[in-house]
Amino acid sequence: MLRFNDAFPNTLNFTMTIHRFLMCAAATLVAAGPTAFAAETVSLGDPTLTAGIPGDGPLTLEQAQRFLADDDNHTELNVELPKGLDAASGNIYIPEDNPITRAKIELGRQLYFDPRLSADGTISCATCHAPETGWGAPTQFGEGIRGQTGNRNSPVSFNRILSKHQFHDGRAASLEEQAVGPIANPIEMGNTHEVCVKTLADNPVYKAQFDKVFDDGVTIDNIGKALATFERAIVTGPAPYDYYAPLSAFEKTFAEDLEYLDEEPALAEQYAKLKEEAAKNPMTESSIRGMELTFGKANCTACHAGANFTDEQFHNIGVGMDSENPDLGRFEVTKEEKDRGAFKTPTMRNVADTGPYMHDGSQATLEEVIEWYNKGGHPNPYLSNKMKPLNLTEQEKADLVEFMRQGLQSDFPVIEAGRLPAEG
Repeated sequence: MLRFNDAFPNTLNFTMTIHRFLMCAAATLVAAGPTAFAAETVSLGDPTLTAGIPGDGPLTLEQAQRFLADDDNHTELNVELPKGLDAASGNIYIPEDNPITRAKIELGRQLYFDPRLSADGTISCATCHAPETGWGAPTQFGEGIRGQTGNRNSPVSFNRILSKHQFHDGRAASLEEQAVGPIANPIEMGNTHEVCVKTLADNPVYKAQFDKVFDDGVTIDNIGKALATFERAIVTGPAPYDYYAPLSAFEKTFAEDLEYLDEEPALAEQYAKLKEEAAKNPMTESSIRGMELTFGKANCTACHAGANFTDEQFHNIGVGMDSENPDLGRFEVTKEEKDRGAFKTPTMRNVADTGPYMHDGSQATLEEVIEWYNKGGHPNPYLSNKMKPLNLTEQEKADLVEFMRQGLQSDFPVIEAGRLPAEG
């Protein structure tokens, strides 16, 4: 029969430890004074963060000034992640010199969707990282001005708050650095940083916002900071997996005692709530089997680890290594032999929306991706030791795909894409 102190034998010591911790924390806050409570806590995914300044049509100077006059829009935000993803809260990266505010998110939102950042006014960040295509692009390669293309697929721009290094090869050390790179890339936006800064500074609506949000107004660094702040607000919501996993864990922990839960009202209430939430957000049987394969036989979590299903590390899985001049990926950044042909692990969350796949967009479907892993990738001297033939059955392959398509699929925040500053 279940007894609370049998399941948690150190409850008393734990409670005393928590009590002492809270007493110390309270004393620290008192000593710190009222400014300790200055920041506002918000949950990322809150539509008010990304819905744009209220109004219709192009954003006017008067509307922007009214928004900027509200001090709440300049309050530093402490951010929380949505259910499921919140298990990765320890990986949140926000530079000290670029705190998140509502006004900065809004400025970054406008910049993200504005083609005026490009040389010919045709390409925005959203051209290759669009909400309607899973914050990536449905093309094999990213497409820039005058129809030019590179040799890599467009990586997704969501859940980037959990990562420092950006791009497939990690060459950008932060989102701030990444955000301004495409502006000056001749086959992407094809602009110069100087011209981009002038274009924005000459627009009264943009200038007013930059002058209010940043001490030094419109600079290329501040453009990067605003864009990065908006991207940090783009996160995946809870998926069916995020409701099933805690229920499954509870049932395994208390497998022998579930019939006695009525003797422990708190645990019984917790169990009932977990079952209710999972029933409202069900996983299919195939998806559950795919989840078990992901953590088991298929060994996906060797690299697709943690709450965001990525270790944010670089691995050679053999893609493109059979070509005469393969893309060497991370090696071009580090010049370390171990990094030849290595590329960053993408998230499995919402991956069904983001094909084609791999750094070179060479695999059109999730079925192709599973086949690649099933055969153990393409042999080469630098192949990751995590790549081994999986010997999956046809049903197991289908279940893995179902887990990605159904179990890890969730909603994105509501985004206003079209409300941009009026022409100056």
